[in-house]
Amino acid sequence: MSHEVTLFVNPTAGRGRGAHAAQPAASAVRAAGFSVRTVVGADAPDALARLTTAVREGTGAVIAVGGDGMVSLALQALAGTPVPLGVVAVGTGNDFARATGLPVRDPARAGRLAAEAVKEGRVREIDLGWVGGADCEQWFGTVLCSGFDSRVNDRGNRMRLPAGRFKYDLAMLAELAAFRPFPYRITLDDGPVIETEATLVAVGNGSSYGGGMRICADAVPDDGLFDITVVGDCSRGTLLKVFPQVYKGRHLSHPKVTVHRARKITLAAAGLTAYADGEPLGVLPVTAECVPRAVRLLT
Repeated sequence: MSHEVTLFVNPTAGRGRGAHAAQPAASAVRAAGFSVRTVVGADAPDALARLTTAVREGTGAVIAVGGDGMVSLALQALAGTPVPLGVVAVGTGNDFARATGLPVRDPARAGRLAAEAVKEGRVREIDLGWVGGADCEQWFGTVLCSGFDSRVNDRGNRMRLPAGRFKYDLAMLAELAAFRPFPYRITLDDGPVIETEATLVAVGNGSSYGGGMRICADAVPDDGLFDITVVGDCSRGTLLKVFPQVYKGRHLSHPKVTVHRARKITLAAAGLTAYADGEPLGVLPVTAECVPRAVRLLT
C-alpha cells in the first residue's frame, strides 16, 4: 500500500466543522506513519476531479471529512477500485456513518480509527447502489428516495433559514398543505410492473436519511439487496402520526407501509425528482441496482 493517505475535505460541512475536523484526522494519519495529501475543490465537480486524480496516482486510502454529500462524492471516485474509504462524519446528516457504525461528530476518534484501520489493513467490503436515468448516472451509499420526501427536500433546499435539520421539518409542514399521493409504476428485479398510489418510495442500501430518519430501518449495506419502503396512499393525519415513528423505525409495522427486498428496481412517476444520499439526481424514471462489495470501507 502507498504510504500516502488523502484527506478529502469539505471545509464548510457542519457550519465549518469540516475545516476543524481535518486537523485531528491529519495528525492521526501522520502518527500512524503515513504522509497526508489534502484535496479541497473549488466546487463539487472540481473536488471530484482532484480526488479522481489522487486515486489514479495511487493514494493508499481516502478519508472523507464532511457530511453525506462529501462521502457521496468520494464514492464516485472509489467505487470499483481497491482504494479504501474512511469517513470523518461532521456534516448535518451523517447517515452513511450511522449505517456503517462509524463515529458521528467525533472527529478525533473517527480520524484515529481510520488511521489505525489503514495501518492494520482493516476493511469491510460494502454494497453500493448504482442509479441511472434519462439525465443521471451515479453511485449512492444510503437511500434513494422519491415522492413526498423528495418534495420536502426540494423545498428545504430552497430555504435559507432556519439552518440544519429544522428547515426540513418546516418544509415538510409546508408540503403537507398541498399533499397528495403519487401514481407510481414500480418494477422489482425485472418482474411485473406494480401500479400503485404511494406517498413515497425509499430504496435503502443504508438504513436512514435526513439525519437519522430510519426510513429503511432493516437495510444492511453488505447483503446484496435493497430494502424498499413504500408508504402507500394515506391521509395528512396518518402521515403526521407515522412521521415521528420514522426516527425509531417503528413505521414499518404500519398497515400503509410495505417493504420489499430486491437487487434491482425501476421507479416511474410523473413530475417527481429522485434524491440519493441527500442530493438531487434528476426526474423519474430511474433504475437502481445494488452492486455487491462495490467499495472497501475502513472500519
